[in-house]
Amino acid sequence: MAMTIHVDIVSAEEEIHSGRANVVYAPAEMGEVGIYPRHAPMLSKLKPGEVRVEPEGGGEELFFFVSGGLLEVQPHVVTVLADTAIRAHDLDEASAMEAQKQAEQAMQDNKSELDFAKAKAEMVQAAAQLRAIQKLRKKRR
Repeated sequence: MAMTIHVDIVSAEEEIHSGRANVVYAPAEMGEVGIYPRHAPMLSKLKPGEVRVEPEGGGEELFFFVSGGLLEVQPHVVTVLADTAIRAHDLDEASAMEAQKQAEQAMQDNKSELDFAKAKAEMVQAAAQLRAIQKLRKKRR
């Protein structure tokens, strides 16, 4: 029997995924990390991007988009506490592109540093969603 790790992915609204996995990949602030069973304990901020889960027993990789949050790793449990988490197949390319356009416009029309920072964060999130959609599209081919 192969060793596995328990994975929980939750957002502020709901639990997105809970199950056993062979490996988990996440967009940590300092770069993508791969987490295997018995990984050393770790706590890291997440940047907007894609969390990939290779389920127990193999099978097709599961993809999730997170807008940021925290990653907690214990030897047998990985917890992704995301600000927003969306199953990759639920991402909407048209709305992500529209959000990116609106954020770019808001950055040009900024009235204060706070408005600019908020618009920049929204643009980064929309761009990360579009990258996740493109990666998923490539994997399906």
